[in-house]
Amino acid sequence: MGPVLAGVLQLLALIGALALAYIPLGNYMAKVYSSDKHWRVEKWIYKGIGANPDTEMRWPAYLRGVLAFSAVGVLFLYTLQRLQGVLPGSLGFSAIDPDQAFNTAVSFVTNTNWQSYYGEQAMGHVVQTAGLAVQNFVSAAVGIAVAVALVRGFARSRTGELGNFWADLVRGVVRILVPLSVVAAIVLVACGAIQNFSGIHEVGQFMGGQQQWNGGAVASQEAIKEIGTNGGGYFNANSAHPFENPTPFTNLFEIFLLLVIPFALTRTFGIMVGSIKQGYAILAAMGTIWVGFIALMMWTEFAHHGPAFQIAGGAMEGKETRIGVGASSIFAVSTTLTSTGAVDSFHSSFTGLGGGITMLGMQLGEIAPGGTGSGLYGMLIMAIIAVFIAGLMVGRTPEYLGKKIGTREIKFAACYILVTPALVLIFTAAAMALPTPGNSMTNSGAHGFSEILYAYSSAANNNGSAFAGLNADTQWFNITLGLAMALGRFLPMVFVLALAGSLAEQKPVPATAGTLRTEKPLFTGLLVGAILIITGLTYFPALALGPLAEGLAS
Repeated sequence: MGPVLAGVLQLLALIGALALAYIPLGNYMAKVYSSDKHWRVEKWIYKGIGANPDTEMRWPAYLRGVLAFSAVGVLFLYTLQRLQGVLPGSLGFSAIDPDQAFNTAVSFVTNTNWQSYYGEQAMGHVVQTAGLAVQNFVSAAVGIAVAVALVRGFARSRTGELGNFWADLVRGVVRILVPLSVVAAIVLVACGAIQNFSGIHEVGQFMGGQQQWNGGAVASQEAIKEIGTNGGGYFNANSAHPFENPTPFTNLFEIFLLLVIPFALTRTFGIMVGSIKQGYAILAAMGTIWVGFIALMMWTEFAHHGPAFQIAGGAMEGKETRIGVGASSIFAVSTTLTSTGAVDSFHSSFTGLGGGITMLGMQLGEIAPGGTGSGLYGMLIMAIIAVFIAGLMVGRTPEYLGKKIGTREIKFAACYILVTPALVLIFTAAAMALPTPGNSMTNSGAHGFSEILYAYSSAANNNGSAFAGLNADTQWFNITLGLAMALGRFLPMVFVLALAGSLAEQKPVPATAGTLRTEKPLFTGLLVGAILIITGLTYFPALALGPLAEGLAS
């Protein structure tokens, strides 16, 4: 079997697995967020935090809950890292430096999971499990909660109430993320991923020095890392490390895990707004972009430009031989089109155009299918923009799901889509203009620029993957990337929740002959076109200086 055919068959198997999980998982999540009953363990949690889960919140109160909870998470994780040297189970590692501790705390709380450190050489068991792994669960649950709040904004009328943040948060963790992670961790352990609390082992000589390996609760963290579209690896090599990702099967299984909730949430959306077809339209837009990007990535990485590529069966530099070009391409596209950031290959070693595809995937806003929750609300924002564009074409007030998209709503949507590109381009320009950040580049020319552009695209879009040729463990990058992650996560949430509140207050309008049918293929095509055109116009000049210039020159 040739490598191209193997890659295509893996893609088809992945699509089949996602299709099998789509309806049951989507239905279950709709039931979770529509139920008025509380599990006993949830009642204990509500009592412990002093929250009344039955109190409805308007969008400012919902937002305050999101921001307060996240701020406490940043403070706790920062403190835990700074105290690592005196904690049990630290494996002899010292406290994390203040700038790196700030960067890491913001990174995991914002579901970015950018890492400017070597996991196996910096973080002990307590920080990994009580700090980073906990944030993997709750940051993902926060994203789903905000998405559900926006869906309620479409589904409800004549009220500004969007549900209860604390109930949505707890249910997301207890009823969805924990059960899925337990099952996934068992599968990973059965397939060879490690799960223990052992210390550092000497495993022999390597290049004249003693080689050491850590143990750790790897499989359990790997499970939620993918299911919650987090991406932070227990080891520096991330999912290219055999302790995290031992076999080609676990590689495909991890891709499935990082895609299953974002895709299934479109089913949840359709059920909650009372139209399954609306969910299918959003799913079709996500799927079209995802499959299209994978096809482009496989084409660029399998293209043979010399005898070395022909012998290897593709661009094998930076890729694991046990995984291959096809599976690495699927993983790279899936992790950058979601907010996962996990990697099973070295994105900096992809072909010039291949590296540009990973970058563009993040710059789309990670909406195909996107992160847990963030992908759905990002795609719904783009749907509002598409409806508005269609309304301009025919000269009528745009409507979506029975709600008029007026001046107020379009301003919120416009602010949402402008925040992240502004962060990416401003921080990239500053890093390139100042003398010190440029010293972190290990490459010159177009590839060196791509390293900087990729880093801020990853941070502001809460992805977390890296081109990995950039030395990001400096005060400049730790602080500025931390700011980009925080602003890129919470400023868009402000506009999403404000939009949700505005929609919930509206009275539904009946569909007429002039209403755009947003469940039809025509709208899906319009939505995909709007996403690609808006992103292309925004980022094309920067991409032309980096990956496009490199790809056309090779």
